[in-house]
Formats: sequence, C-alpha cells, structure tokens
Amino acid sequence: MIVQKKMSCDERFIALAKELDYDIYGENTAGGHYAPLVRHHDELYVSGLVPRMGGRIQYPGRVGLELSLTDAQAAASISAMRGLALIVDAIGSLDKIKSLIRITVYVKSTADFVDLSEVANGASDVFSHVLGDAGKHTRTTVGVYQLPKNAAVEVDMIVALRPSVL
Repeated sequence: MIVQKKMSCDERFIALAKELDYDIYGENTAGGHYAPLVRHHDELYVSGLVPRMGGRIQYPGRVGLELSLTDAQAAASISAMRGLALIVDAIGSLDKIKSLIRITVYVKSTADFVDLSEVANGASDVFSHVLGDAGKHTRTTVGVYQLPKNAAVEVDMIVALRPSVL
C-alpha cells in the first residue's frame, strides 16, 4: 500500500502557482508610501493587491465591458496568489497561518454587472485550495468605478497566525 504524504500549504501554493503558470514572486513591493503588509501581534494586514505579473497588470479593464466573468475570476486568483506570496516573504511559511479572517474583493465593473460574488470566488477558491480549513474566511465584495493602474480586481486580507509564530 502506498501512503501519500499530505501536502503542506506551502507545497500546495507552489504546485498551484506552477499549474496556473503564475510567476508572482518579486511583485510585492509597495507602489507608494505605505506597507504592503503590516504585522500587529498575531495578525497580518495585507494591503490591496492587484493582479500584477512580470511588472504588468493582468486583465486590465472593466468587468462586463472589456472583461468576462472568467477573466475577472482569473484576475482575483492572481491577486490572491500575490497575497500568499507576500505572506511567505514576511513569515517564511503559509503553514504558520491559523486562519484567514477576512478578505475584501473590489471589482471594477459596469453598473449592470451583478456577479460580483462570483468574481470573488476566484480568490476564495485559491485560499481554500492552498490553506485548507485555515482558508475559510469572511468576505465582502464591492463593485467600484476605478482601481489602481486600470486593474479589474483588487484583494486585501487579514490573517491570524498560529501562536508558535509569535
């Protein structure tokens, strides 16, 4: 009988990045006078992240006009992967996450686009896949007129760390 080793959060993250061909490393510097991530006791506050890879915004435009629901979900997944990469940079391992407490997903959409929650599923699916039970979170999704650099989606996060990390 072959026993398969359970994958760690870090291993699932790396495998998903390869599967989706996401190169999200090195994309997490602040674009102004703010911190991309702040640690406060056992919590991490992650600034809003747009879907940037290779120095370029992926899926620029407005959902419901230039972009489809599928495009927007892909943009949300890139933003989620960037957030996870930022956390790895800050604390060394996603396995140190106790709980993803909250995410907010901003969607630049037309006035008649109503599938905002379905767009946010692109990010939520990444968190669930990579973090397992620790990836269950509360979520707010907001339709907006504009986002930085013409991005279609922006995702921010609040994360609780395991006590052993403190």
